[in-house]
Amino acid sequence: MSTPLGGTPPDGLGTGSIGDSIENAIELKEVEGLSQSQIVRRRFFRHRGAMVGLASISFVIVLAFSSVGFSFLGLFDVPGWWKHDHTTLYDIENSARPTLGLPGWLGGEGLAWGDFPFGQDSVGHDIFARTMVGAQTSIVVMFVLSFVSAAIGIVVGAVAGFFRGWLDGVLMRFTDLFITFPVLVTGAVLGKMVSGDQLTLWLAFALGCIFWTTLARLVRAEFLTLREREFVDAARVAGASNFRIIRKHMLPNAMGVIIVNTTLLLSAAVLLETALSYLGFGIKEPGVSLGTLVSAAQSAFSTRPWLFWWPGVFIIVLALAVNFIGDGLRDAFDPRQKKIPSARALAKAEKRLADRQRNS
Repeated sequence: MSTPLGGTPPDGLGTGSIGDSIENAIELKEVEGLSQSQIVRRRFFRHRGAMVGLASISFVIVLAFSSVGFSFLGLFDVPGWWKHDHTTLYDIENSARPTLGLPGWLGGEGLAWGDFPFGQDSVGHDIFARTMVGAQTSIVVMFVLSFVSAAIGIVVGAVAGFFRGWLDGVLMRFTDLFITFPVLVTGAVLGKMVSGDQLTLWLAFALGCIFWTTLARLVRAEFLTLREREFVDAARVAGASNFRIIRKHMLPNAMGVIIVNTTLLLSAAVLLETALSYLGFGIKEPGVSLGTLVSAAQSAFSTRPWLFWWPGVFIIVLALAVNFIGDGLRDAFDPRQKKIPSARALAKAEKRLADRQRNS
C-alpha cells in the first residue's frame, strides 16, 4: 500500500510497513504455540472452498456406496438401502421421467422421492442405481490411479533428486519419454488391453502407470533443494543411511508438494476415466461408469435429457470438489499464502500497537 508524499495514510493504518507489521502480528498471534502440522490443519479447515469440497465428496462417496451396495474385490457383497439394482429391467413408470419432486420454493409441486427419482431409460433400467454404480467406478478409479501415480512419481523423483548424477539423467530421460506419450491415446490403448473380472482396478492401475510424470519432476525439484539443507548434512554426519535420510528427513519435508499434487491428480483421473469410457475405451458393458451412461444416452439428448443430468452432475461435483480440496491444501502448506485480516482484527491490532508505543 503506497502513501502520497505529505499525505496521511488511508484507513489510519500508518505507513505500509506498519500495516504489514500489524498483519504479521495478527498472523503470529493466531499460530502462537502451534506445531507445523497444527498450523497446516488450522489453515485447511478455515478454507471455505476446501470445506465445501470435502463435504461434497464425502456426501457423494457415502451416497454412492451405501445406496446400492458394493462388491469388495469379488470376495463378498455389501448390500445397500436402495430397493432397485442397476441390472434389472423394471416396468416403465411416469413415462420414464424422474419421480423426484422439487419443493415449492424451487417451482416444484412438493418434495417427493418416488420409485425412480432419476427416471428410467428406454428399457426400464433405474437411472439412480446406475448413476450410483457409475459414481462408485469413478471414485475407485480416482483413488487407485492417484495412489499408483503417486507411488511411482515419488520413487522416481526422490531417487533422481537425491542421487543426481547419471542416475538422475537416466530417470529424467525416462520421464521425458513418458511425457511425450499422448495421455488420452495411451489410455485408450491400455483400456483396450485390460480385461477381466476386475476391469475397473486394472484400468485404474494401467492409467496410473502413465500419469506419474508431473509429480516425479516436482518431487525431484524439491529433493534437489532439500539435499543441500543443514539437517540433511547433519543426518549424514551422524551416520544415517541414504534410505533413512530420504525416508525420515526429506520425504516429510516434501509432503506439502506431494499431497497437493496427488490431490489434483484425483480430479484429472475422474475426467480421464469419464472421457475414455465415453469414447468406448474405458469401462465396458456390463460395467457401468459415468462416462458410459453419458455415451449410451447421447441419442436421447433431445427427448430424455434427464439421462444426462445426473451423470453430468456427479462428474462436475467430483471434479470440482477435489479441485477445491487441492486449493485448500495448497494454501495450507504454502507459508506465503496469508489470509487478509478483517477490518475489526486490524483495528484491534492497531489499537494494541498504539497502546504499546505510548507505554514505551
